[in-house]
Amino acid sequence: MKNKDNFLDYVFKVNDDLTWTCNESGEVIVEMENKGFTNRIAQKFFKKPKVSKITLEGMGSFIFQTIDGKRDVYEIGQLVHENFGEEAEPLYERLSVYMKQLSQVGFISQIK
Repeated sequence: MKNKDNFLDYVFKVNDDLTWTCNESGEVIVEMENKGFTNRIAQKFFKKPKVSKITLEGMGSFIFQTIDGKRDVYEIGQLVHENFGEEAEPLYERLSVYMKQLSQVGFISQIK
């Protein structure tokens, strides 16, 4: 029998090597270094920046700031629901997709 994990029980943390700040309106700005061969070519020939600044708006900034290595996805969802209400629905479907995307781009990692 397979062990089925519940995504809502997962705990994530912001990666230690990630540089981020909040602007005056509360939006999270993540600095992402553009590494690799193709990025170096783009920087040299197309004047692309060495560091990209990615702004997480609204609900995304709120979710990012609640990721602390202690709260599980369910608890984060409860906080999102308290702050955004019906605007966040379908809550856990959207939240799970968002958390997976943050993990895929290397902003957060699962610790439990």
